[in-house]
Amino acid sequence: MIEVGRVCIKIAGRDAGKLGVIVEILDDKTVIIDGEVRRRKVSIKHIEPVNRTVEIKAKATHADVLKVLDIKEKKKRSEKKEKTVRPRKVRKQKVKEVVKPKKAKKKVEKKKAEKKNG
Repeated sequence: MIEVGRVCIKIAGRDAGKLGVIVEILDDKTVIIDGEVRRRKVSIKHIEPVNRTVEIKAKATHADVLKVLDIKEKKKRSEKKEKTVRPRKVRKQKVKEVVKPKKAKKKVEKKKAEKKNG
């Protein structure tokens, strides 16, 4: 029942419920499957064989398996996104008040008074 080219459904793990094809038999307990699932080593306890078999050579590529199962391959993004420039947080600087000496204030006040009077 377990043979290269046997279509099976994964019943455990993150790929549960997806179709795969047995690509290689490693030993009496483990096989390598590929298809809708990720190509990986799987215990035969985690797959359910279906009555369907496909003609495929041992250790076939992922593209060959998808072609036999009539599944379109998802395209991976080759373009990298440009990083957006985030505006930097501007810290408000404390403005130091310039303290003029008292003498300077008196001179300024005298000049203002002279201008008003004169």
